[in-house]
Amino acid sequence: MAIPAALSAAVGRYLDHLTVERGTARNTLDSYARDLRRYTEHLAVAGVGSLPEVTERHVAEFLAGLREGDGQRPPLAASSAARAVVAVRSLHRFGYREGLLSADVASGVHPPTPPRRLPKALPVDDVLRLLDGAGSEDPRGLRDRALLELLYSTGARISEAVGLDVDDVDQTERTALLDGKGGKQRLVPVGRPALAALAAYLVRARPVLAAKGRGSAAVFLNARGGRLSRQSAWQTLKDSAERAGIAGDVSPHTLRHSFATHLIEGGADVRVVQELLGHASVTTTQVYTLVTVNTLREVFATAHPRARG
Repeated sequence: MAIPAALSAAVGRYLDHLTVERGTARNTLDSYARDLRRYTEHLAVAGVGSLPEVTERHVAEFLAGLREGDGQRPPLAASSAARAVVAVRSLHRFGYREGLLSADVASGVHPPTPPRRLPKALPVDDVLRLLDGAGSEDPRGLRDRALLELLYSTGARISEAVGLDVDDVDQTERTALLDGKGGKQRLVPVGRPALAALAAYLVRARPVLAAKGRGSAAVFLNARGGRLSRQSAWQTLKDSAERAGIAGDVSPHTLRHSFATHLIEGGADVRVVQELLGHASVTTTQVYTLVTVNTLREVFATAHPRARG
């Protein structure tokens, strides 16, 4: 399909703007270019030769084609369709701001809402088996056990855990000070098993690792005495999950999801869990209540004598 020169020029100017003035990443630029190619092909089929000719109906029809297929291509997944609509909206907003368009006809067209994915959480028994088998009695093993105990005990993100400094952990008050997203700090309680693992590591292992470095303040150190990386922490969990015989992909976020799910299943208020996780909005945390409802449905379906009608 040949794209009218005026449409191609408008898209090219917009992509140049993203590259030069916004410093947009190459992968994002490539995605926008593909989405806008599909959009301009749609406009060309509709007989539109330039961006000022586009109406809200053209944009809405493009969105419908993304959702349902357009005869030439199959429908896109909700997340991909949402990205394409964002690209189209951004193109029109750019044209309006630059004075190329007299109106922003795409402003009222909204991307589809991607389906909410339920977080993956391990059963409590699997988490306990993972933690009980974590690490060994050498310095690295003591560090690994302390790290995994802390992740599950606090629900910390992996970046928050490896970002901890020694002074951020108060063993008397049983708390840890985490540096969250956007530079926001939060004080979280630490359970006794995690404190015991941390104490064993800090007394028996960390000094051995620290002697090989240059005096890092980090709680978790690598073999050279520097701060443990997120990648190494991830590998620690992966290795421990394999030793525990836990099937499937287990990531540091899996422990965070398990922490939240187990709290809510135990009766914790969703707003308390929100604070512990460092979520800006309770809406983000409420997804864990869906996990619990699904569990309740499964138990009801198998255990209640009248569940199946």
